[in-house]
Amino acid sequence: MFPLLRLCYIILVALRYRLDELVLSGIRHPVAYGLLKILRFGRPPRMARGERLRRALESLGPIFVKFGQVLSTRRDLIPLDIAIELALLQDRVPPFPSAQAAAIIETALGASPHTLFRHFEADPVASASIAQVHRAVLHDGREVAVKVLRPGMREVLEKDLALMRILAGMVERLSLDARRLKPRRVVAEFHTYLHDELDLIREAANCSQLRRNFSAENGREGLLMVPEVIWEYTATTVFTMEWMRGIPVSHTERLTEAGVDLKALARTGVEIFFTQVFTDGFFHADMHPGNIYVSDDPATLGRYIALDFGIVGTLSEFDKNYLAQNFLAFFRRDYRRVAQLHIESGWAPATTREEELEGAVRAVCEPYFDRPLSEISLGQVLLRLFQTSRRFNVEIQPQLVLLQKTLLNVEGMGRELDPGLDLWQTAKPYLERWMHERVGLQGFKRQLDREATQWAQLLPQMPRLLHARLSRPDAGPALYLELQRLNQAQRQANRLLAALVAVLAVGVAAAIWFMVQQ
Repeated sequence: MFPLLRLCYIILVALRYRLDELVLSGIRHPVAYGLLKILRFGRPPRMARGERLRRALESLGPIFVKFGQVLSTRRDLIPLDIAIELALLQDRVPPFPSAQAAAIIETALGASPHTLFRHFEADPVASASIAQVHRAVLHDGREVAVKVLRPGMREVLEKDLALMRILAGMVERLSLDARRLKPRRVVAEFHTYLHDELDLIREAANCSQLRRNFSAENGREGLLMVPEVIWEYTATTVFTMEWMRGIPVSHTERLTEAGVDLKALARTGVEIFFTQVFTDGFFHADMHPGNIYVSDDPATLGRYIALDFGIVGTLSEFDKNYLAQNFLAFFRRDYRRVAQLHIESGWAPATTREEELEGAVRAVCEPYFDRPLSEISLGQVLLRLFQTSRRFNVEIQPQLVLLQKTLLNVEGMGRELDPGLDLWQTAKPYLERWMHERVGLQGFKRQLDREATQWAQLLPQMPRLLHARLSRPDAGPALYLELQRLNQAQRQANRLLAALVAVLAVGVAAAIWFMVQQ
């Protein structure tokens, strides 16, 4: 019942903000034009289309807000006025009352925020779709950010996800193309990620892991700054972390005034992305401009600052190796290898002809090489790849949906910082170095070091285990005789069963004949 009511609410919101006009105005057809005149009732909407869409998404809740946040980074795919308005979703989501935030903190941590902290600001400094952030000061003088989960979030998400599951099932049944995209599996994974985001302890653990990955111990302290988790003030609904100062990555004018090299910043962003994906297999998967800042402190000027760790992605060793080989094959324009990788991984059916898939991939990708990022629309590339893959029944892997989304975010930020950034040439040297470290002598040594502990326990036992195995009597003849006896017993049982069936059939036939004679 709830999904149906939610669907009705979505329709009402769309009508309230005249989103029907937004859709029909983009269709150049006489029928659409006639419907538009009827729906307007002779009057155009009062608000601009971007503002209407933003307000509608805010009314529909966190899932739709996140959708708008992703769209706001793709100014090559949507009109500029809509992109600018959707960008406001990243820091202007209406906050919930401060009294509720204080009550949630007291319930989670056992005391009021004014007791826990030396100073606690009642008014939130930021409000997002899942939670809002308050500034505070610990009793030892450290400044912290206190993230508080919005009340009633689980109920709202369950309704939206239930509706999404129904819609995904309908689309999967009605469309062969959509079936290849596995919408129900995608919604199931989206369900997992969103529920993970509602557990702020899990988010704090993600933050701690990412901070460790980019620590001085790993030699990456110059790439990314991640706040420290204050665990004693963290619970399922409250997350307290170090306060970070910086400039939002989308504020390019402020970054330039602060002396930040935007081109170097864009290249560093690409390196951070590929480091997370291919070295760690653990990456920040919500990298829209509202979650990425740049330090303006003279000591750390130009370093990225990551915030909001509710959604992270993980990749297996197989996924990392497969993706790296695919990227390198693309960079080297080795389309035959791309086709082979798709078939070897099972993405494309085993019966696919390599040369046909190779030619199709070449026709899509070749026109886009040797161009600066400003001249490449990744949306058009993906659309053409989708149209091409349909011929070969290539399946989209749901486990890589977050990676695809993150790559779109990285591209959008790169376009803002340096319109001339060549994403391919920036990433190619890194991937080549990574593959060399994995496949070369360094990779071999690293693998030996990783397995050394296990082998150190097993090697001393090998002589004893080998002697014990060789000292055992040969069980082969006995097993052969036992198999023969089992085979003979099986044949006897089959003959007995056949005889019983024959007797039963004769008895049934005799009974039927006797009844007929009567």
